[in-house]
Amino acid sequence: MLDKVVIANRGEIALRVLRACKELGIKTVAVHSTVDRNLKHVLLADESICIGNAPATDSYLNIPRIISAAEITDAAAIHPGYGFLAENADFAEQVENSGFIFVGPTADVIRLMGDKVSAIEAMKKAGVPCVPGSGGPLGDDDATNKKIAKRIGYPVIVKAAGGGGGRGMRVVRKEDELVRAISTTKAEAGAAFGNDMVYMEKFLENPRHIEIQVLADGQGNAVYLGERDCSMQRRHQKVVEEAPAPGITPEMRKFIGERCAKACIEIGYRGAGTFEFLYENGEFYFIEMNTRIQVEHPVTEMVTGIDLIKEQLRIAAGRQLSISQEDIVIRGHAVECRINAEDPNTFVPSPGLISRFHPPGGLGVRWDSHVYADYKVPPNYDSMIGKLITYGENRDVAIARMRNALSELIIEGIKTNVPLQKDIMADENFQHGGTNIHYLEKKLGMGGH
Repeated sequence: MLDKVVIANRGEIALRVLRACKELGIKTVAVHSTVDRNLKHVLLADESICIGNAPATDSYLNIPRIISAAEITDAAAIHPGYGFLAENADFAEQVENSGFIFVGPTADVIRLMGDKVSAIEAMKKAGVPCVPGSGGPLGDDDATNKKIAKRIGYPVIVKAAGGGGGRGMRVVRKEDELVRAISTTKAEAGAAFGNDMVYMEKFLENPRHIEIQVLADGQGNAVYLGERDCSMQRRHQKVVEEAPAPGITPEMRKFIGERCAKACIEIGYRGAGTFEFLYENGEFYFIEMNTRIQVEHPVTEMVTGIDLIKEQLRIAAGRQLSISQEDIVIRGHAVECRINAEDPNTFVPSPGLISRFHPPGGLGVRWDSHVYADYKVPPNYDSMIGKLITYGENRDVAIARMRNALSELIIEGIKTNVPLQKDIMADENFQHGGTNIHYLEKKLGMGGH
């Protein structure tokens, strides 16, 4: 097993990785910025090293400093968590070149899946259903591009190959808007991502966001751990996630899951990963792969009983998968609410001192968070301060427990989005299940697209 791991992250995911390391008897090194010296995992780690000032560019995004922290502490591996450098192929490469193990896939695979165009090509090859599209970057010939759009069928969406997080995309509903949309998106993409390559896809009007969790050991073995529904989104950011997804039958799960596992073996995937799909009218359409652990991984852990971070660490240590597909059984239902330090109405971040804090408890309640009373939420990072996860023998029980847990959760001194989460849990359409990705924005009066 790995003897010592550097946790190259902060907040709840850093604490989550620390807990998994401790269970496996792995020593931990916490790296932190100057404002994060009082983070829970920093106080609990075997060793801690300050790697720079508060701005992420000076600390959590500073590759040489993270690698030198591994060198100083004689660590074996680096776990990137999610966000920051987790899907940075250059970071993965430099970690491995410096003689350390990167807890995740190889740099080549991160690059392959990080570029939307090459990712789609790889998935098509592996038989994973994709959104009908241009099948590659668009050229400069207007007539050809119009032909492609006609074949796909309007509405279409023009997307930047290097884009993400809802940036660098344009919906086109009729032919006379196409040429301008392509040139504008190209110019924007070049400025924002340094890559002006764009491609075209069918635009799905009211899809759901459904994703498949996978584990692969890079030694020819891969499994799928069912699906999650992450359709409750605002500005392309997930707000509520659940597993399994309402209305997905065991046959559909098997159909899409087997294809994802097969794709992992074909691309030589190693570690935990997620295939993201848009789902509409009974059809799955691949959009991208996340080559890391995800924020919403706990709902899958709750319904499968499998610790995904421990599996990541075992795989990184060179072990084969400890589970086969037959071992994975989905039982009950789990829901996760992201708890953010923000105004529940305006969504403006609300950093500051937490004056009173009380976590919820009870059967089937899990609270993944680094915060405590007198903890000061810094203004420098993402506003998420915790994740509340509830489990029940069915979806109704999981939601009822979530409503109880949200009412028990006390965080004073700063504003949080708990009122919004209570509102979602009480929403009739959410309770019925199967709302699409535009539902929350429409509910909040933001209008979708």
